Amino acid sequence: MEKNVGHGVRNSVVKQRVNPKRLRDKVCIGCGAGFGGDRPFAALKLLQRVEELNYLVLECLAERTLAERYQEMMSGGDGFDSRISEWMALLLPLAVERGTCIITNMGAVDPIGAQAKVLEVASGLGLQLKVAVAHEVSFAEAGDQGSRILHERSNTAEGGISTYLGAAPIVECLEKYQPDVVITSRVADAALFLGPMVYELGWNWDDLNLLAQGSLAGHLLECGCQLTGGYFMHPGDRYRNISLPCLLDLSLPYAKVSCDGGVCVAKADGSGGVLNSSTCAQQLLYEIGDPAAYVTPDVVIDLRDVTFQPLSNHEVRCLGAKPSARSLPDQLLRLLPKDAGWKGWGEISYGGFECINRAKSAEILVRSWFEEVVPGLNDCIVSYIIGVDSLKATSLVTGSSAYEAVTDIRLRMDGLFELKEHALQFVREFAALYTNGPAGGGGICTGHRKEIYLGKELVGREHVYWKVGAKQSMEMESNDRVACLNDSMRIHAVHGPIAPQITEENDDGDFVFKSDASPAPAGKEILLYKIAHSRAGDKGNDLNFSIIPHCPTDFERLKVIITPVWVKRAVSSLLDASSFPDSDAIVKRDRWVDEHVSVEVYEVRGICSLNVVVRNILNGGVNCSRRIDRHGKTISDLILCQRVVLPPLSSV
Repeated sequence: MEKNVGHGVRNSVVKQRVNPKRLRDKVCIGCGAGFGGDRPFAALKLLQRVEELNYLVLECLAERTLAERYQEMMSGGDGFDSRISEWMALLLPLAVERGTCIITNMGAVDPIGAQAKVLEVASGLGLQLKVAVAHEVSFAEAGDQGSRILHERSNTAEGGISTYLGAAPIVECLEKYQPDVVITSRVADAALFLGPMVYELGWNWDDLNLLAQGSLAGHLLECGCQLTGGYFMHPGDRYRNISLPCLLDLSLPYAKVSCDGGVCVAKADGSGGVLNSSTCAQQLLYEIGDPAAYVTPDVVIDLRDVTFQPLSNHEVRCLGAKPSARSLPDQLLRLLPKDAGWKGWGEISYGGFECINRAKSAEILVRSWFEEVVPGLNDCIVSYIIGVDSLKATSLVTGSSAYEAVTDIRLRMDGLFELKEHALQFVREFAALYTNGPAGGGGICTGHRKEIYLGKELVGREHVYWKVGAKQSMEMESNDRVACLNDSMRIHAVHGPIAPQITEENDDGDFVFKSDASPAPAGKEILLYKIAHSRAGDKGNDLNFSIIPHCPTDFERLKVIITPVWVKRAVSSLLDASSFPDSDAIVKRDRWVDEHVSVEVYEVRGICSLNVVVRNILNGGVNCSRRIDRHGKTISDLILCQRVVLPPLSSV
């Protein structure tokens, strides 16, 4: 059973808090999830190991998952994260016992539905708790003769619009309801963490330096284990060659933030993984665009002078975030689902002698058959060979001789069409390879689906409304509650890691405190791998990757090499429509790159690194791209496999 607690509606114009009270001198906030597919058991381990956690944030929403939830809801399914029951059943018993508030954006396009689901889970566990919601609402205007009446409407009824909200809705939930769980719609990732800081530490919305430091902490935490050694290990890089046992007990990160803006990020003491200046640097530059003006709804941040000071093998102090010259955005980013057409795709494997040439013949056949039935749409199709060039890292291939040892490949072809019938026809033509294509092809799989993408627009803060409310589960008999809690804790008990627990002696963390990196040799062709490390991410159709030198003195020399022209040349192969482009196709591709692709290279002085943004390169973005790597994550290694010649130190 449930009872209503209350609700309120606001617009997104900044309103100062009235006499905010400092409730703590320091707040401890953990990240329990960095994306929708993260591991619930890792979040439970963090709760168990770090008893001082005041808040646990589950950041599970991205442009891809938001689009998926909208499509699912329009088909009659859930508009909230389908795994919310699994997460809450596992985490709520211990979180309630510890007094740790869970904040999550798993509400997606239906936070009210998510609230009901969490209350249902709580009832099943015998828990009495309060679940708050903070979500965007839309209004339709009505009236006559000068009157103006606003009628609340759901965002789904308005076409699934979703605007990046800031931390204010979360702060209001915490102030009004002191909830056990806060569920949101689309809130900016860093704001999920900033909200409890503002509430607990007595900050106000004009404390811009504090908001900048708090948002820095949120940005570092938001991707979970990417800060603590996940997505970092690389056997080809001796500075990142973390052992497998060290990864088996990876810890999610948490932050300790003080009322004066001091920030320390940490991992559980004695856990695996790595937390050091390098892991922090990669996450700092992840998907930020211009480091002088990283835009969040609450503050525009200048990250160029951020530095990291390791305090131990499990804790790093973070300094130097400050408000940008334009400290507060007047507009917020709104996402609008739009029709992207119909995708059709097919895959087939070839192995053994001349398998690549057979795949090439198969591609030509499918394109020819499709052209016979549906003329003029071959430009809608891209193809690549998994095992050879599916990631388009062509600089690794030195010629036809490089193909001779390849004996196990898979041809994939993707088409994006306006009409469903064209996608279906493409799938039929591909399936015909079984009896009409080259010898030895097998393992065909095909499919088609409706695609949407999220269009973007900026809207004035005064036109973005949000609403808060809360519901509370009814109290159960104390004996029943204790029995349910004990059963839940027994069922969801987490056993120790497979490998022995990591200790300070074997934690692969020697380079936390020291580095033997020396300047790279001058005048000699060398792989960028040997000089720097990198991480790539996406924002819509734009690519963002970092170049972080192992040796800080190489920073000035890399600035001479990593220019917009160099970057365009390195990434242009991403736009090849075929694994076998002829000279005309390459000329056409390069002309398109010159006309439509732009590159921005930014310096980040505090960590002696470069941040690179490539506009209009990701084939439409994650929701409708025909590339096998829709996010562009693998492009960091495409960049690092490039060969460069550094100038002498004395010349820069």
